[in-house]
Amino acid sequence: MKIAVVGAGITGITAAYYLARDGHEVTVYDQEPYPAMRTSYANGGQISVSNSETWNTWTNVGKGVKWMFTPDAPLLIRPDLDLDKYAWLMRFLWHTLNGSQRQNTIDTINLGIEARSLYKDIIQAEGLEFDQSYCGILHFYKNQQYFDAAVDIKGLYETNGSEWDIVDLEKIIDIEPALKSSSGIIGGAWTASDWTGDIHKFCYDLAETMTEKYQVEFQFNVKVEDLQELKTYYDAVVVSNGVGSVRSARMVGDDLPIYPVKGYSITIELDDQSLEHAPSVSLLDDEAKIVTAKLGRRLRVAGTAELCGENYDIRRSRIEPLLRWVHENFPEINTSQYSSWACLRPMTPNMMPIVRQSLREPKIFYHTGHGHLGWTISPATAKKLAKLIYEKL
Repeated sequence: MKIAVVGAGITGITAAYYLARDGHEVTVYDQEPYPAMRTSYANGGQISVSNSETWNTWTNVGKGVKWMFTPDAPLLIRPDLDLDKYAWLMRFLWHTLNGSQRQNTIDTINLGIEARSLYKDIIQAEGLEFDQSYCGILHFYKNQQYFDAAVDIKGLYETNGSEWDIVDLEKIIDIEPALKSSSGIIGGAWTASDWTGDIHKFCYDLAETMTEKYQVEFQFNVKVEDLQELKTYYDAVVVSNGVGSVRSARMVGDDLPIYPVKGYSITIELDDQSLEHAPSVSLLDDEAKIVTAKLGRRLRVAGTAELCGENYDIRRSRIEPLLRWVHENFPEINTSQYSSWACLRPMTPNMMPIVRQSLREPKIFYHTGHGHLGWTISPATAKKLAKLIYEKL
């Protein structure tokens, strides 16, 4: 079949890859001049099964309300007149109330484990290089309440096939010696099979491979304004353009429950001394909602969540907590050379991706809404999409 994919970020790239591997004639459209230039450009870098817990808990609801007027809060809901935001928040509360959080977390763990295996297959088959490191992910805690929650969740992760080793301070320093300069750590959770890599490099290199090896055509600098017209040229159209998926879906009468949740990152260029003192293991500070990944001679530090609509502005008040976190935990890292970035994560109110056929147009399919875990789970959901298209068409 002839299939169009709208979006060349991680969800669009993986969808195109598996569809091309199935023998379809695939064309990818993207409004940017290169693959992965928006949400998939400079994320936290983690393939993190160990970060699978969905956010629909009353604890998180309480934090969101508490932090509404704190500019540098880890989770910031900006009060305004955005009706789409409040509709999304009401749906979020409904999914918190209906008790689906545990099962959704289990489903996300399973998707992440499957995706880790699929990534290995892709990397081996296509010979991709993207600053990958099989370094594991270490969650660390300075707050007893957060650490107790990590202990409580251990059984859920391990029962569903993911390591979640509770470790003390001595073991933490053994795993990541760079944390010896960080004060106040009381414990951690270690998942050795998680890893890191540069999502932009992965998407860019895989796109080149698909062009040469699988004859996938890429149409860059093209913003799809009419899905109805596009589907007249193809047997199927896959919508994978992040927060733009909402607008695309409305073109054919569908309503996708996606809202942009803004995230920030900094990328520090490491000089020789900083390289020596930077963490080699990927870290996740659950209380601060900050993650790290060492990508070659760069340190990616990412985190925070902000609900402020479709706004790409880089706010200094959201970058400063990332820099402050580095200075507090790794004082010997020189942060004089860094770049700032912000993205809009396409988040659903139950934190689960959308992989389905359109309710109104049989030729339209959705592979979107992966939120902050697009890098972690996209190959698994892309495989499900390819199977769905095979079954439906």
